[in-house]
Amino acid sequence: MRRTRTAVHPERMSIPLGSLTQPGARAGAACRACGSERVTRIAMSLTDGSPVQFTSCHHCEHRTWEEQGTRTTVLPVQRVLERSRKIAVAGPGSRGSSCV
Repeated sequence: MRRTRTAVHPERMSIPLGSLTQPGARAGAACRACGSERVTRIAMSLTDGSPVQFTSCHHCEHRTWEEQGTRTTVLPVQRVLERSRKIAVAGPGSRGSSCV
């Protein structure tokens, strides 16, 4: 005979998970294109050390890079790519090539 789970713990169901998908975890973040609050917002540093905020909209899939702390300075993707390039250091036996 198989046993089934019948006990439900309502106290567990009312506790918020605290993940990025919960509305309270995204206070103030909204998509610049459509205004949706269903966004993922991540703070990070680019390869050159520039602090940025990346925002990706779950509704319209618009992506934005901003200089961290400004909310007004949107970085074009080309500038983000330039700041993210790694330049190889010439070592012994190398002919001065670089990774771009």
